[in-house]
Amino acid sequence: MDETVWPKTTVGPDFTSQLQTGLLKDVHLLIDQPDAQIPAFAEAGAAVISFCVEYTPDIGNTLSLIENGGEHILRGVSLNPSTPVETIEPYLAQIDLVILLAIGSHEAVADGWNVPEPERAPDTHVRREVPRSLITFNRSPDLPFDRTINPYRGCEHGCVYCFARPTHAYLDLSPGLDFETRLVWKADADQVLLRQLASPSYRCAPIALGASTDPYQPIERRYGVTRRILETLLACRHPVSIVTKGALIERDLDLLAELAAQRLVSVAVSVTTLAPELKRQLEPRASSGARRLQMIERLVAAGVPVSVLAAPIMPFVNDAELEDIVSAAAKAGATGASYVILRLPHELTELFEDWLAQHYPDRKERVLNAVRAMRGGRLYDSRWGQRQSGQGALAQLIARRFELARARHGLNDAAKRTRLDTSAFAVPPSLLASLARSSHSEPQLALF
Repeated sequence: MDETVWPKTTVGPDFTSQLQTGLLKDVHLLIDQPDAQIPAFAEAGAAVISFCVEYTPDIGNTLSLIENGGEHILRGVSLNPSTPVETIEPYLAQIDLVILLAIGSHEAVADGWNVPEPERAPDTHVRREVPRSLITFNRSPDLPFDRTINPYRGCEHGCVYCFARPTHAYLDLSPGLDFETRLVWKADADQVLLRQLASPSYRCAPIALGASTDPYQPIERRYGVTRRILETLLACRHPVSIVTKGALIERDLDLLAELAAQRLVSVAVSVTTLAPELKRQLEPRASSGARRLQMIERLVAAGVPVSVLAAPIMPFVNDAELEDIVSAAAKAGATGASYVILRLPHELTELFEDWLAQHYPDRKERVLNAVRAMRGGRLYDSRWGQRQSGQGALAQLIARRFELARARHGLNDAAKRTRLDTSAFAVPPSLLASLARSSHSEPQLALF
């Protein structure tokens, strides 16, 4: 080892000061309770910080410490060959690399994870867009909100069932692979939002954040659009409801706690399955079911009102888990629950059929026939009042099962939403002044 980079010293308060920080790139902490060392290494300029899960009492907390050190730092964990991989499965959304420690020869250990190595994930391409407006209004009687914000177009989570996939066709991109790999981030979103909120004609009502694409998908870590939107809403005391399956929401617990203290936020955590293998097939780059339950716990601990959204419910795929999802969410601290039946608009029909043929060919026709039974003989019914819950005996049975599970655990009907406060909304004079300066320096902005 080059002693000009790694001096002969024990790990102590002056350890990082003895390093040539310009050369410091990767740090792997082979020590008990590494948390105390992480801030110093982050400040010293480490590009990668990893640690042994066997020596760490709280894996999630240690990963959060690394993340707090700076967005440029990759987060890694190492496993001994005898450590089951499921030890880190709840934290996969927070982990950038995994190291298997193997010195010399060792016997193979059965850990229950004899699954083929997945193919390399396709590269993600992101382009910038400055939107003319950020808030989209709707008049759907199926929805408990009349306005939404989606910080991104497309979603890196890659959920095969996502009803928003067909919207990518408006960008001349495919609802398939393009939807999850060719994404758009909305630059200057906070300023565009502020202009809309400051309009004399604007009337305050809760904004639904992430109704189509997830505001906490992986690229949010780099672009931070969602956080800037929340900062603007908090400054204006504007209520917001959030739907997500992304563990990155925990980064914003500081903002969410402030919003919650003023009755300005509610969060719905979407849980599709608690089965790791099915999650990997359905939602390849989303947090695991176990990790989402942990999200609920941490949000609740911060004082944020949380519900669970069991969605989508797919007959003979995940419908048997409905009661388990509601029960697990209630134990994690959720106070409300809702569900949505599988929707297959436009090109999504073909995508879902292909997915069934690949993963469940033996039950493909059974699943599709059950969907048709809930959609009046078709695979999709776009009529209001039918899109979310379906119709027919099977849809009624699922609705009854859900109501019984919800009542059993004392959860409220999250579809009716937590009542948020709109009375305190006001755009602060300081923000109005900055908006005026921005419009003056860039006259074209006034046209938006």
